[in-house]
Amino acid sequence: MDNNLEQLVMSKAQKWLEGNYDEATKAQVKYLIDNDKKELTECFYKDLEFGTGGLRGIMGVGSNRMNEYTVGMATQGLSNYLKECFKGQEVKVAVAHDSRNNSRFFAERVADIFASNGFKVYLFDELRPTPELSFAIRELGCQSGVVVTASHNPKEYNGYKAYWADGAQVTPPHDKNIIAEVEKITSIDQIELGKNPENITILGKEFDDIYLARIKGLSMAPEAVAKNHDMKIVYSPMHGAGVKLVPASLRNFGFTNIIMVEEQSVVDGNFPTVASPNPEERKTMAMAIELAQREGADFAMATDPDADRLGVALRTGKGEYVLLNGNQTLVLLMCYQLTRWAELGKITGKEFVVKTIVTSMMPDAVAEHFGVKCYNCLTGFKYIAKIIREQEGLTKYIGGGEESFGYLPGDFVRDKDGVAAITLVAEAAAWARDTMGITLYEWLQQLYVKYGFFREGLVNVVRKGKDGAAEIQQMMVDYRANPPKSLLGSEVVKILDYKTLEELDVRTGERKPIEGIDEKSNVLQWLTEDGTKVSVRPSGTEPKIKFYFGVKSKLESVDKFDETLELLDAKIEALKAELKL
Repeated sequence: MDNNLEQLVMSKAQKWLEGNYDEATKAQVKYLIDNDKKELTECFYKDLEFGTGGLRGIMGVGSNRMNEYTVGMATQGLSNYLKECFKGQEVKVAVAHDSRNNSRFFAERVADIFASNGFKVYLFDELRPTPELSFAIRELGCQSGVVVTASHNPKEYNGYKAYWADGAQVTPPHDKNIIAEVEKITSIDQIELGKNPENITILGKEFDDIYLARIKGLSMAPEAVAKNHDMKIVYSPMHGAGVKLVPASLRNFGFTNIIMVEEQSVVDGNFPTVASPNPEERKTMAMAIELAQREGADFAMATDPDADRLGVALRTGKGEYVLLNGNQTLVLLMCYQLTRWAELGKITGKEFVVKTIVTSMMPDAVAEHFGVKCYNCLTGFKYIAKIIREQEGLTKYIGGGEESFGYLPGDFVRDKDGVAAITLVAEAAAWARDTMGITLYEWLQQLYVKYGFFREGLVNVVRKGKDGAAEIQQMMVDYRANPPKSLLGSEVVKILDYKTLEELDVRTGERKPIEGIDEKSNVLQWLTEDGTKVSVRPSGTEPKIKFYFGVKSKLESVDKFDETLELLDAKIEALKAELKL
């Protein structure tokens, strides 16, 4: 460790030893000073950033960790901003949390600080899905809200997502303004605590019923559900917040045969049955898939700990279970919604769907077929919510999502909704069985024949710690300076740089603004002559850089599915090799 850094770390650690911190915290800091200088550096070399989505980090002592003090300072900064924005008004906020270790403690601390600042606070009585927090903000007329969650991150993490009055995570200018206010909180002595406990109202089951009723309003095939009510539905809440509301929503639609993965229905922030509670990973879904095999279920589904993302594994004709990627789940849900909207005569030409720029290009083709506008936006559900907000009263939102296993049907929530999405997957399966006599997997294959076989891949390159962050930034600098001229022999014809919001036509050298995007983001996209798309994006919430691959081919018939899939997957693997990933 260089001298300057060592001095900075020791100076900050000393302030924690001398300040109004609890004795257990001080003892931990003292232990690190005496025994573990490396960990001490990681805990104090910087402040845990209140980014555009809030906080996310490893739990522990220090300024760079999630703890009651960093959470408290963030909440006080947000409180100060809310007072400034809503002068002379009663400020109302909603607070929720997931199943992670310390989540309830952090949520109660957040509620206490909000109440101490004079706000009316709605605090859920126990863990709840993130989408229900978004719904509560809208339903109760709140100006803001917070959910304590680190989504699908490993157990040592926790986080804190801040929401605005529309129920979406904060977007410009509020995100930057909140960050500025949080940065003004330089001492824990500035945090308001222990006042006005009467300002806190507890939300319980009666509010769940309101949320579930709104999801029920999304149903488009009740007759098909009635005929197939006893379909075997395997579900895992992954030790998290979907444990009550997902089965309740399925029952509310009329499904009667919900088979829970019992071992994973135990609420536990240590996530004892999985290495990481991320339904994107097959090994995380293994217990649900094994149970589905034993039961002969058509599919197995799961939500992550805060129940905003969903994993779906479908049974093939050979009896195997295929874990869908987020793009495939999105395509199935969007096709189901658009097909039923069209059949019910609800498409007038004034409807739209939304997806992010790193998501599959297939939804664009599907939306065009139905005469529905498809918006592309930056990564992050708050940008989908922003388009919904901008279009309110002008055109009608149907559904939208992103490749990272998030989908939102309907606009009464403004974040991805695993509860609603899982319920609609089940309804779509009942509808496909009832109207076509096929499974969802068979329908997906038919959709590829109809719209083109789009296939996606993702590589996460992880670089931890302070050195890792610098390495990731350097990779982006290098790619901008020396982009690939071709990918697998196909010429790169367009480069989209979302940091400058410029689209470059490589052949002509012409530069023009990227359509429909008005906010900058550190993302690069390379488009080749044969329709391949590669996107490169550092994660905003984790120490990784993500590479997204999109390839496509014509699918002549369902019989050629396996062969074409093999070719497309081989192409993605070849792209990874060429980029040395």
